[in-house]
Amino acid sequence: MTARALGRDRRLGRTDVLVGALGFGGAPLGNLYTPLDDDRARATVEAAWDAGVRYYDTAPHYGLGLSERRLGAALAHRPRAEFTVSTKVGRLLEPHPAPTGSDLAAGGFAVPDTMVRRPDYSRDGVLRCLEGSLTRLGLDRVDIVYVHDPDDHLDTALDQALPALADLRDQGVVGAVGVGMNTVAPLLRTVAEADVDAVMVAGRWTLVDRTARPLLDACARRGVSVVAAAPFNSGLLSRPYPPDDAFFDYGPAPAALLHRARRLAGICTGHGTTLPHAAVRFPLRDATVATVVAGFRSPQEVTSAADWSAHDLPATTWSALDSAG
Repeated sequence: MTARALGRDRRLGRTDVLVGALGFGGAPLGNLYTPLDDDRARATVEAAWDAGVRYYDTAPHYGLGLSERRLGAALAHRPRAEFTVSTKVGRLLEPHPAPTGSDLAAGGFAVPDTMVRRPDYSRDGVLRCLEGSLTRLGLDRVDIVYVHDPDDHLDTALDQALPALADLRDQGVVGAVGVGMNTVAPLLRTVAEADVDAVMVAGRWTLVDRTARPLLDACARRGVSVVAAAPFNSGLLSRPYPPDDAFFDYGPAPAALLHRARRLAGICTGHGTTLPHAAVRFPLRDATVATVVAGFRSPQEVTSAADWSAHDLPATTWSALDSAG
């Protein structure tokens, strides 16, 4: 595999923003669930670059800004024109009035909770949030900005956050505008009502969860690109054979889904491939999907995923997997 195999050759919507088949998800850089030291975090980003990954996604939410700081530092010596960066707005970081010592309970990240997230999907909140992200990233611009998880604030996001980002796009401050969520219904409403270039849907267009099918159809009609995040469904599809304690959607995998994933794993083995290889490639089968974004905690993980994303499975393998699914 060469770097060119994963180069930026996929356009987001009708914009000039380019991504590759595989995107680097920055949540683990923020110490998602367990700590990751600075050296390993940097080595993981370096491995992604060496493998040809040129799209990097992060958010203030990830480690209360730690992910953005680590990503910015790791990319600081790279030519800015050669990579694409996205971040998110909707959660302002402010000093914590009563820190407990750890963000694990409140946010799921193994970092000191010296800051607190305050939801703000107003126009002013979007501008303040983006300004903070640029400072932490050490960049003068980002290519893509997503409104982050506005499930309980969708009206405000549609009325204020997205129009504010569209204005920034029209001014050339950002390249593309989108929304990132785990649920399909509000993304469908967003595509119908807002001027977006892309939607990031996490965990709903995967080998075992294909509930985003109506969203992909709507995006195809509107010329909106889909960014398929969390292809491993919180770990269920990340190993050749899912273990008893596998997670799905941030919690223990239900028995029925575990059984289904194991059946798919057996088919993969019988066809000379692995479950995680199929998991990475599955979303890319639909032309509306511009890229698959997955989080990585080690150079080995990102190198394997880069290889999988660059090599499709035979049609006979997909036919067997589709029949079982």
